[in-house]
Amino acid sequence: MKPPLSPPTGHSHGLTRAPKAMYVYEWPVRVWHWVTTLAIFVLAVTGYLIAKPLHSVGGEASDSWVNGWIRTIHFVAAYGLSVAFLMRVLWIPFGNAHSREIFWVPLWKAAYWKELLQEVRWYGLVKKAPAKYVGHNPLARFSMLFMFVLGTLFLIFTGFGLYSEGTAAGSWQRALFGWTSSFAGSSMTLRTWHHLAMYYVLAFSVIHMYLVLREDIMGRTSMASTMVSGWRLFRDEGTDIDDAEEPAIRRGIEAEVRAEEAKEPVPSPAAQGKG
Repeated sequence: MKPPLSPPTGHSHGLTRAPKAMYVYEWPVRVWHWVTTLAIFVLAVTGYLIAKPLHSVGGEASDSWVNGWIRTIHFVAAYGLSVAFLMRVLWIPFGNAHSREIFWVPLWKAAYWKELLQEVRWYGLVKKAPAKYVGHNPLARFSMLFMFVLGTLFLIFTGFGLYSEGTAAGSWQRALFGWTSSFAGSSMTLRTWHHLAMYYVLAFSVIHMYLVLREDIMGRTSMASTMVSGWRLFRDEGTDIDDAEEPAIRRGIEAEVRAEEAKEPVPSPAAQGKG
């Protein structure tokens, strides 16, 4: 059962006032997030050591097996990342609306680009106050899809392509991913692509952590803790889930979320204004 939403604080000028807390991320999404975080960290460290091995140690290689352990840990983390990603995709039809946000972006809507520009202005220190969003903001959705989701998929395909070279003929790894080496032109090229993709995902991760902490402090909206508890907290009383400079863009967003939870018709923005 999904936790109930906190009661709203009222309405103002046709905009939906944010409750103090709203349940956003269900437990499967949160588990996937932290498993993926750990897997990417382990993969980055071990992947770097695979590309640039440690100095040789004394004695028989079989006595220490340093690089062997590094590769084994890398492979285990890769399977963890891949299984978690698959489970995350399978959760899409069962989760709430926020569980689907990072897998598609309404690029064909002018309002979306207008909102995204507002977020760029906020993060660029041009705009003084941020818009409030229950789930991911437009810029976050864009970067999550084109940097993280697609970047992770690229890592999985190129990684298993390299891994398949050491598996037996007819193995499922070679059947599903063996073509990647031929597509790249050579195993070395595929390895380079895989290596560069990790830097791409790491760059996203660093920027992501900075923006999360910045939004948590300056935006007065919980970010990091939301991925632990699932609840989005709005620290400012009577916060409008909207952009004050473009109020028509975000009308009715809370009503849509509440209607999905309660399976009730969504009231029109005009009706909300009368409330």
